[in-house]
Amino acid sequence: MKIGYPCLNRSIGCTPSRTFRLASYSAGRLAETVNCNLDCLERILEFNRDKGLLFFRITSDLVPFASHAVCVFPWPEKFARRFAALGRFIRQHGMRISMHPDQFTLINSPDPEIFQRSAAELSYHARVLDLLGLDRTARIQIHAGGVYGDKPASLDRFCARFDRLPAAVRRRLAVENDDRLYRVADCLLISRRTGVPVLFDSFHHRLNSGGEGARAGLAMAAATWEKADGPPMVDYSSQKTGERAGSHAESIDLKHFARFVAATAGMDFDIMLEIKDKERSALRAREQLVKMKRIPERH
Repeated sequence: MKIGYPCLNRSIGCTPSRTFRLASYSAGRLAETVNCNLDCLERILEFNRDKGLLFFRITSDLVPFASHAVCVFPWPEKFARRFAALGRFIRQHGMRISMHPDQFTLINSPDPEIFQRSAAELSYHARVLDLLGLDRTARIQIHAGGVYGDKPASLDRFCARFDRLPAAVRRRLAVENDDRLYRVADCLLISRRTGVPVLFDSFHHRLNSGGEGARAGLAMAAATWEKADGPPMVDYSSQKTGERAGSHAESIDLKHFARFVAATAGMDFDIMLEIKDKERSALRAREQLVKMKRIPERH
């Protein structure tokens, strides 16, 4: 099992998602910003290696405006060597990487323009993972999208649009159950028709399931992952006290986490902690996994 956290590290004093206003766009500004973001990503990966946190979600903001028409700067070529070096580091240390576009990436939107923008955004994500030289165990996770008043038609549209995406995107996609609209069972329908594996979000499943427990839900999702896809990916969080249902916890509840780990004993998966204090909770969770003998103490 690999364990990790998404996008940002709050301990090292930098961010890999620096950006600027669209009105300030220039080739020089973009090149400077990307260079700084890659510097920070390198520091995060080194921190993660040293701490045994071998699963990381790279921010979508690594290259600002990469899928926007304004971006004509050839960043893949200019930064190819930097990406290649980071990819070698990732592979050398047995790390796993994912990415997760924002909620506006909707391939099943009835609006063709939204689909085109979403396809461009997904192509950018695939380009980052390809530049890193990572195999298809590095995934791009997305939600199924909206219902738009007709869930069966929206599922059909997702599957039809999937076939129109570039091959570089199709080979990396994973579809994630959400907390309101699409349960694991709905994502399984998509998987059967497209071959896309289902990423199991334990928190969303607790809020929106067909009555299956965490182990059963994970087993359903895990069956969609082929050997070449790597172990199934799981997102984990818990409810923030006093907030609306679905608000992610500020820091890990180790008792809740231990119950989830115990409920999934014997199952092989990599776990991403979607908890707001990022690496701090990931380090505490790693200690818990060592205590429960799910991972070795040394890395």
